[in-house]
Amino acid sequence: MTIDYCVKLVVMSWTLGFVSTVIVTITLSMLVFCRTNIIDHFFCDTVPLLDIACSDAFIVHIEMCLLSIALVIAPTIIIIKCYTNIIINILRIPSSTGRQKAFSTCSSHLIVVSIFYWTLFSVYAFPPKELSSTISKILSLLYTMFTPLINPIIYSLRNKDIGKTVQEMLNQCRTLKNRKKQTYS
Repeated sequence: MTIDYCVKLVVMSWTLGFVSTVIVTITLSMLVFCRTNIIDHFFCDTVPLLDIACSDAFIVHIEMCLLSIALVIAPTIIIIKCYTNIIINILRIPSSTGRQKAFSTCSSHLIVVSIFYWTLFSVYAFPPKELSSTISKILSLLYTMFTPLINPIIYSLRNKDIGKTVQEMLNQCRTLKNRKKQTYS
């Protein structure tokens, strides 16, 4: 990967993110809201905002479908294509230990990406007809909080030094807990 290619990817990502956000913001600002201004959600998300709109939100729904193709479906297809190539190359590794290590490395990333994209698909790209408010909140927590939370944990625990440090800290906690029990006994 060259510096130029990396810069192009960053500029494209930022531009696509900015343009899509501006489009949704402008379209939502044209809606009329005549009911309560209280949204039954953790944050001001598009879907719960549409629930309290009094004006016709058909254009926003079409817009969300079109944007989900660019922002959710296209990256998913690219990821599936990349992982297909990765799996094909892993299967070509002659030793079973090498294949196991490679699959172990890829599986954690694939799990995190799957959780993230599955929740995005179910909330934005292909939402079920009757997605309850509670389920919507849980799915939103998965892609906004859970995925970023487990990402550094998964990748840092694969590092031997960090894993060793975490193990030492857990041992220290057990030792302190045992001392505390002995003191009160």
